Amino acid sequence: MATLSLTRRVALGLMYPTEIATPFHLDGWVYEEKVDGYRMAAVKVDNCLGLISRHGTHYTGRFPELVAAIGALEADTFILDGELAMHDRASPASLERSGERPSNEPTSLSVYIAFDVLELDGRDLRTEPLKARRLALEELTAGRELISPARRLSSNGLRAWAQALRSGCEGLVAKDQESPYVPGRTRRWLNVKRSD
Repeated sequence: MATLSLTRRVALGLMYPTEIATPFHLDGWVYEEKVDGYRMAAVKVDNCLGLISRHGTHYTGRFPELVAAIGALEADTFILDGELAMHDRASPASLERSGERPSNEPTSLSVYIAFDVLELDGRDLRTEPLKARRLALEELTAGRELISPARRLSSNGLRAWAQALRSGCEGLVAKDQESPYVPGRTRRWLNVKRSD
């Protein structure tokens, strides 16, 4: 697969939660910490290994340690969806807004927080329910230092919201465990943000 077609597929194929104002609980839903980071796909497909932003920009050269960790995952091919959480202020988001092209200079970072897997070892997992994709993601990232799954909160949505507030994260993302991965905005993922 050519890099251009992969880039376009990643940029156009991400799933986005709908923002709501009020925490809630629904049976059959899970609740994850909302990460204060920058949305990126971690990819290992044919000759492409690295990080692609939701706007289709490649940031592979800026994060060599993280890209090495991505390459070390024990799968021949994959596309992960997640957030890049960084320590410093020179974030990829600010680069894209300014129009500056990313350089090959390393940038300090914390981790890549993966919250979904779209493809794995040549299998398209997008039609699988979230609960099956999460199991595949946990197995792929088990024991890694720079790559980890999004942290799950309480199975009760209101208790999960209280946990999110106590931990100081941005909020939570509630997800229907039966949902497939569908590009675009969805109400089967709901984002509840802190108001302060």
